[in-house]
Amino acid sequence: MLTAQIVAAGCGATILRAAQWVQPIQTACDKYAVNTPLRMAAFLAQVGVESGRLCFVREMWGPTQAQTGYEGRADLGNTQPGDGKRFMGRGLIQITGRHNYSVAAAALGLDLLNHPELLEQPADAALSAAWFWSTHGLNELADQGQFQTITRRINGGLTAYSERLQLYGAGKKALGLA
Repeated sequence: MLTAQIVAAGCGATILRAAQWVQPIQTACDKYAVNTPLRMAAFLAQVGVESGRLCFVREMWGPTQAQTGYEGRADLGNTQPGDGKRFMGRGLIQITGRHNYSVAAAALGLDLLNHPELLEQPADAALSAAWFWSTHGLNELADQGQFQTITRRINGGLTAYSERLQLYGAGKKALGLA
């Protein structure tokens, strides 16, 4: 169902970059039932923003004040020295923290605790995003048009919400919904 044109519109990426991501994203969407135009439009918009329009599968590390705050954060499961940087955001939805890597590792069958960089590979980056999407009930929220709630579950707030909304509209149009 996905094409480079749809992925480009929904993620705000160039056609060339989108073409590189069509197959990994399609495979991930198929596996985790991101399989309706509304679900795909919402997923692509969120992934587009979280990955910098499909340019980044690893958090850019400053470190910023927020990033240094990852160290020792119990809610992220960062219990060992260096966990903050080691388990920085990765994948198309930026899985962050030892605990989240551990849960994703079990679900995806990947050794993410020893090799967190696996989430930087296109297939695993897309699978981790669709897995996160599915396990956080985002398909159901997409079906209900609850885009703001989806954004909060992914981002913890409404960072870049206007950009997410713009991409959501472009994705819906590319998928024949608008």
